[in-house]
Amino acid sequence: MRSTLYVVLGTLAFCMGLAALSGTSAGEEYAAMTSADRAVFDPLAISLRGYLLAQIALGLLGGLVITSEYGSRTIVGTLTSVPNRVRVLATKALALVGVTLPVGLLVSLGGFLIGQASLEAAGVPYLQLSDGTALRGVVGCGLYLTLAGLFGLALGTVIRSTTATVTTLFGVLLIVQAFAPALPGALGDWLATYWPPVAGGQIITAYRDPALLAPWSGLAVMAACVAALLAAAFAVFRRRDA
Repeated sequence: MRSTLYVVLGTLAFCMGLAALSGTSAGEEYAAMTSADRAVFDPLAISLRGYLLAQIALGLLGGLVITSEYGSRTIVGTLTSVPNRVRVLATKALALVGVTLPVGLLVSLGGFLIGQASLEAAGVPYLQLSDGTALRGVVGCGLYLTLAGLFGLALGTVIRSTTATVTTLFGVLLIVQAFAPALPGALGDWLATYWPPVAGGQIITAYRDPALLAPWSGLAVMAACVAALLAAAFAVFRRRDA
């Protein structure tokens, strides 16, 4: 689709710009921070903050892989040419990973390098790519964004509407985690720890909050949820009329 290139370029440009702005802003604020704030200062998360937008963009791209066919009714021709629906959806998923994985790695690597350069220029703590934590964050962020794309594909397959898919993506990936701290008691605590995008997002942090999941454990939670939704999408796609 022509929109794929626009989504990719727009995502890269925005994330690179946000990494530069976040690094510069954090560098200016560091001198006024208390010792407690400095103890939790997270240069990795600062430089990779653009993942919040990138997950929506790549999730939307994943949704469009299938909803665009339903919208234009070309899905009928596709399934007539290839009656094996599992093969159709699996091929779409494979093609999507071929785009989202390299784009996700570019987003994370570019954001990291630009953000850390801004922090270094400001004379505040920063990381180098050779650091194990930094490499884990860059690779993990790329994997997280790939999962976001597959999540969009699964949602689009089940919902079959671009508008509804976009709305659901915003709700699941952004709105729930934004309001989770305000929810009462155990529900708020559970969402702040185990909600898949929150748990998966731990992969981009250098500061380890003992109350939250470990980085790879959190990413595994998100991967399991995406796998479950993809399984549901395959089941629905096989049985429902085009």
